[in-house]
Amino acid sequence: MLSSALPPNFAGQRILATIVFTDVVNFSARMVLDEEHTLNLIDRDFRLMRQLCREYEGQVMKTLGDGMLMYFASAVQAVTCAVEIQKELQKAACNLHPIDVLNHRIGIHLGDVFFREADVLGNGVNIAARLQNEAEPGGICISQTVYDVVKNYIQMAAIYWGPRKLKGINDAIPLYQIRTTANIRVLLSHCEQEPELSLAMQIYGELKAAGHEIFLAGETLSLLEETGRHSRYNLKQGDCWLLLHLEEELRRSDYLLLLLSEKSATSELIAEKVRRARELRNYRPDNKPAILPIRVGCSVNWMPSYDLYSYLQPFHQQDWRSPDDTPIVLQEVLSFLSEGKPTEIDVFTEQLPPPNWPDLSALENSQLPPVPVAAPELPEGSVALDSAFYVERPPIEDRCYETILQPGALIRIKAPRQMGKTSLMARILNNSAQKGYRVVSLSFQLADNAIFEDLAKFLRWFCLNVGRGLQLPNKLAEYWDEEFGSKISCKDYFENYLLTNLTSPLVLGLDEVDRIFQYPQIADEFFSLLRAWHEEAKFREIWKNFRMVVVHSTEVYIPLNVNQSPFNVGLPIELPEFNRPQVYELVQRHGLNWNFSQVEQLMAMVGGHPYLVRLALYHLARHDMTLSQLLETAATEAGLYGDHLRRHLWILGQHPELAAAMKEMVVKDGPMQLESMQAFKLHGLGLVHLQGNESTPRCNLYRQYFRDRLS
Repeated sequence: MLSSALPPNFAGQRILATIVFTDVVNFSARMVLDEEHTLNLIDRDFRLMRQLCREYEGQVMKTLGDGMLMYFASAVQAVTCAVEIQKELQKAACNLHPIDVLNHRIGIHLGDVFFREADVLGNGVNIAARLQNEAEPGGICISQTVYDVVKNYIQMAAIYWGPRKLKGINDAIPLYQIRTTANIRVLLSHCEQEPELSLAMQIYGELKAAGHEIFLAGETLSLLEETGRHSRYNLKQGDCWLLLHLEEELRRSDYLLLLLSEKSATSELIAEKVRRARELRNYRPDNKPAILPIRVGCSVNWMPSYDLYSYLQPFHQQDWRSPDDTPIVLQEVLSFLSEGKPTEIDVFTEQLPPPNWPDLSALENSQLPPVPVAAPELPEGSVALDSAFYVERPPIEDRCYETILQPGALIRIKAPRQMGKTSLMARILNNSAQKGYRVVSLSFQLADNAIFEDLAKFLRWFCLNVGRGLQLPNKLAEYWDEEFGSKISCKDYFENYLLTNLTSPLVLGLDEVDRIFQYPQIADEFFSLLRAWHEEAKFREIWKNFRMVVVHSTEVYIPLNVNQSPFNVGLPIELPEFNRPQVYELVQRHGLNWNFSQVEQLMAMVGGHPYLVRLALYHLARHDMTLSQLLETAATEAGLYGDHLRRHLWILGQHPELAAAMKEMVVKDGPMQLESMQAFKLHGLGLVHLQGNESTPRCNLYRQYFRDRLS
């Protein structure tokens, strides 16, 4: 919507002006959930912004959906107005339910603009629009030009973020983040069970007394109950708003305090929370939020799930074993916050203690016991090599074991998340180890975002980790020559050092290679290198001793040269869901006396999804619930899959285009055609089946849950 008037005498002129641009955090996701309510909230907040804009002698030029464009002749007035807007919005939010609160971001730039008709145009406007994308929820981002003008006139908590490359802007723009308070912001993650709850309340009180802003991320049930009493929403819809609220608080936080018990550390939602925190801190110049894991009542040898372990690997952890440890933990937390930096291990200089999982290279004599019935085993991460609950999907395993023995072999395993890809790779490596081969497993999930900034840095990290897996000393300095380029240096390191020092073939398992797809420039170079090595095995003896297992969740949706990619050669394996006989076999291994009718009932809800099936059978075998109880509550907040479903909901909230596609799909009876990128990503998450160009929800569990939350 355009304003009806221009600043006096400015029509058709180019002048130096201060431009203020606002937008709403998670606007698209909110529109997916409730368009009418979201628009009403924007109108409410726009009235406040217009009023304050007039008070500080500015003018609203136009509104664009969730954004407002304002003009000020004075940079001081512009920044002062923006600070007052955020303060007033935060003050009003104290008396509102989170459903009724919008977090706005504001960008401000002083630059050359052009007034034409009822609009303002120019690079100054474009930069301001990009700056608001850089602001944190409830925050203000200003350019260097604005800061230089206002720094001597306004007392403000400004943090220098350095030069940032903004989309569509040629030159990097130095920018600052302004907060309306100087308080440290802490997100405290805990479960609502003892002793986590009591410890969380003590930490909360201590930090409040110290003047910190603290948000409790364990208030799931209370917030949902309040949402259920809200005039517009029911308990089911509360999931969406809770997770949007959590995402916004995480983006605002300086620190994440993570209370982990042996039970809570199996939560998929907690693992996703930590993954998201690491993603944010790798993007932010101040490396926030810093993460402090606190193990609550955990045994000495206890290890979290594989995903959570990998996300927490660089961070020191604090232990709480009894109330006697509370003063020590409180002091550690206060010291952690006062230092202003994360307590982190340098993964390149310090040797980390190995996780308490099998070392595949040391399993040459291990056997997989053919146990027909075993004690229930909680499914988390990959299935252990000695587990009785790994079910083969013939002829996949035998074909892989046969193929990996061939010179220069390449196996490509593709399937959505939690379908058993890593478990299959582990068995291929274990089978290879039993044949006397050397094996190394490398997950790209373990690499920080910074590793992907530069090809040379990435390939050095790759070489170091493979060498470490082979227990060979780091000799990069001897073989790396930038004059030849990083790809030649990487090949030289493998050919003349790593492979030369082996007396048997090397089988390299590359897990989570989807991570590389996010960095097209790295992906194109790295995958062409792998393809070149595979081709060299056809005519060079040393490369015949190099075999690969490549694991990924999605289609390769980045453009790669078909002749320079490993994704159209080798043995392709696409893992299917379990069929009925395989589910029945799992039922028997859990000691359950079922008939095929009960198998059909379970599969009608979750299909043959390996993780969902195993999770159900674990709890049924332990008599935690009956099958009818499980099916009745499966798609609810209190059901067995609540944590699993909320993790997916949070991910969809971060990608509104995927949420909109899922929303449309779950209300449709038959398959529908999605935009290819959306289909690939939803398939990679494991939420949909791809059938040619058409997609359907993977199971009734997902259809029911997302129909209730997104519709």
